[in-house]
Amino acid sequence: MAIILDGNDLSQEIRSELKLELNKLLANKRSPKLSVILVGDDPASSVYVRNKEKACSDVGIITETFNLESTSSEQELIQLVHSLNTNPNVDGILVQLPLPDHINEIQVINSINPSKDVDGIHPFNLGQLVQGNPIFVPCTPLGIQQILIRNNIEISGKRVVICGRSNIVGKPIANLLLQRGNGADATVTICHSRTRELASIIAEADILIAAMGQPNFITGNMVKPQSTIIDVGINRMDDPTRKRGYRLVGDVDYASVVDNVFAITPVPGGVGPMTITMLLNNTIKSWIRTNNLSGNTA
Repeated sequence: MAIILDGNDLSQEIRSELKLELNKLLANKRSPKLSVILVGDDPASSVYVRNKEKACSDVGIITETFNLESTSSEQELIQLVHSLNTNPNVDGILVQLPLPDHINEIQVINSINPSKDVDGIHPFNLGQLVQGNPIFVPCTPLGIQQILIRNNIEISGKRVVICGRSNIVGKPIANLLLQRGNGADATVTICHSRTRELASIIAEADILIAAMGQPNFITGNMVKPQSTIIDVGINRMDDPTRKRGYRLVGDVDYASVVDNVFAITPVPGGVGPMTITMLLNNTIKSWIRTNNLSGNTA
């Protein structure tokens, strides 16, 4: 039976550390502040924002949420971002994705001040990551790295296979793990929908990161024995036995994989909580940088 890499427990541990660090540094300074922009009334996005607000409150980060109508224009959204860029009391800006179809996400992301881009997805921050000098690392990749480091999963010299090439998970986690230094030095392969002989590549992975958005795609006969599996997928499957009428599953068929590997993240309760925790980490890191302090963050 594999070791279960519990993201809930690890998140609580890191949040306690962040709270202690923040309390130590606060003195007479204002608290860190995160501004969240939610466009429209997408139920999933609303739940994500509420979870982020609660997590921030638990560690001592002030939040303010701007709820814009789904019909709001791209220019209105960018104007709001610009006003937050110039507000000295705002340390982090988070635009909840996805945005309505009539708004260009890239233009909005590019409008965020990189020094307040606590999601780590502005081109400047992604470029810094590629160069090996990251400031804000995207939250899900940073959470994955922390799961590996804090569970003593060896990364250096290991073969890491990433299924998925998105700008928020696949590409940045590849760059993060191939850097020099602690929690990196891996040999990384990215696979995607056009990859040939996918199964044979997956079978070589010492660490497999599944982030392709295909429910239960990776099965027990595909993975290397005693490998470590990080499942980023969150997919809804109809399930009339559940009160909500559905259940959440990952990109990995957990039941067929769990007995064949060394360690695995569950879905839910694996990578998801760590993503929010790294948002807290990045917001406090931004606040530390703004106040010219020295603090311990990832």
